[in-house]
Amino acid sequence: QVQLVESGGGLVQAGGSLTLSCAASGRTFTFMYYAMAWFRRSPGKDREFVGVIRRVGGGIHYADTVKGRFTISRANAKDTVSLQMNDLKPEDTAVYYCAARSDYPSDPLEGLLDQDQYSDWGQGTQVTVSS
Repeated sequence: QVQLVESGGGLVQAGGSLTLSCAASGRTFTFMYYAMAWFRRSPGKDREFVGVIRRVGGGIHYADTVKGRFTISRANAKDTVSLQMNDLKPEDTAVYYCAARSDYPSDPLEGLLDQDQYSDWGQGTQVTVSS
């Protein structure tokens, strides 16, 4: 099992930036072989996919709503993943969750976009964007 702790949320004006971080830990956990994803839940909406960074040597994929504004990166030596959010909009207001799952090169991308395929989740961090 993997423990995930998010940080970095807060209140920001529209057009501003925030960086979220997620620290991962676990007794039998090799971070570099895990896909790390970000999801979010806006008020009154279902949780939705934001982006995912695959295991070392894999790719990065974003939801269309954040593509070009958000950037995911990982530091395998520190077992952390970050979500850099630029040009924030009020509709980005949500609780942001970090999630992890094992990732094999043969795993189809579709599974990594599906929250039901993730068994390990952080507690979430609130991001509020004011207009």
